[in-house]
Amino acid sequence: MTHMHDPEQKGERLPDIELDTEDRSDGSGPLEPADSGSWKALFLILFLVVIGLGWLGYHASDWQKEVRVREIVIEDARYVSVQELSARLKRYSGMKVHALDIDKVRASVMAIPYIRDAAVSKELNGILRVRVVEREPLALLIDMPTPMVIDQDGVLVPDHKGFSDRSGTLLHVSGITRLDHAERGLRKLSARDYALVHEFTTALQKSDYAALLVREFHFQNNNGSSVFARGSRSRFIMGNDGNFKEKLKKFEIFWQKVVSKKGFERYETVDLRFKDRVFATEVQLPEIVRKDSM
Repeated sequence: MTHMHDPEQKGERLPDIELDTEDRSDGSGPLEPADSGSWKALFLILFLVVIGLGWLGYHASDWQKEVRVREIVIEDARYVSVQELSARLKRYSGMKVHALDIDKVRASVMAIPYIRDAAVSKELNGILRVRVVEREPLALLIDMPTPMVIDQDGVLVPDHKGFSDRSGTLLHVSGITRLDHAERGLRKLSARDYALVHEFTTALQKSDYAALLVREFHFQNNNGSSVFARGSRSRFIMGNDGNFKEKLKKFEIFWQKVVSKKGFERYETVDLRFKDRVFATEVQLPEIVRKDSM
C-alpha cells in the first residue's frame, strides 16, 4: 500500500516554480523588444538605397561612355593664338570623352614652341579643357641667321610675329659660340652662358636708369664680356665674374659725369671690372685728322 505524505506535515519544501509574467495576448509566447521593428525597417531602407546607388552607378557609367567632346576650352593663352590651338585640337571634337588619350592631346599642344607647359583635362559635360603656360622672353639673341628669343629657362625660340615685343624692348645678346640641345628638338644656352645672361638681366632690371641706356650684352672669353649703350660704340667691359649690380652702378656714374659731358664717341673702352676704379681708353684718331684739327 502506498502512503500519501502531506508536505506540510513532513516539513518538505516544494520546488520553486518560475511564473511567466510576460504578456501573451496572442498566445504565441514572449514578445520581442518594442524597437526591433524599427531596426528591421532601417536595414531594409539601407539595403534599398545601396541597390539604388548601384543601379544608378551602373547606368551612369554606361552614360559616360557615350558622352562626346562638344567644346574645347583654351585658357591662359596670351601670345599663342587661340585659333591656332583650336585648329590643332579640332580633330578631337566629337570624340567620345572616355576614349580620349590625354597624353596625345597634350603632345599636340606642346608641339608649339612658345608653350612651356600645358595641362589637359576632360569633363563629364563634354568639355575638353586646356590650360597653357607660355614662355616668357628674357633676351634676344641677334647674331644668328634669324633672331632667336631666349626665354626665362634659356631655351631659344624664333622671334615669330613679335614674340619679343610682349616683354617690351629686350636686351640684345651676341657672341654666343655654343648651344645645347633642349626638349622637343629646341636648343638652349649652355648652363654657364645662361647663368651669366640671367644674372645680368636681373641686375639691369633693378638698376636706376642703366636699363634705359644698355642695348646689348656681348659674350667674350677671358673675362672680357662687355655691354654697348644706345647711340654709342664705346665698349663697357663687365667681365664674366658677376657682381653686375656694382658694375652697372659705376656705369651710370661714369655716363652721368663723363660721357654726357665729353660725348658718346670719346672713349673706345671703359673697363668696369675693378673695385672703386674705372679705366677708360680714348679713341685714337687717325694722324691726318689730328693735323687738320690743329
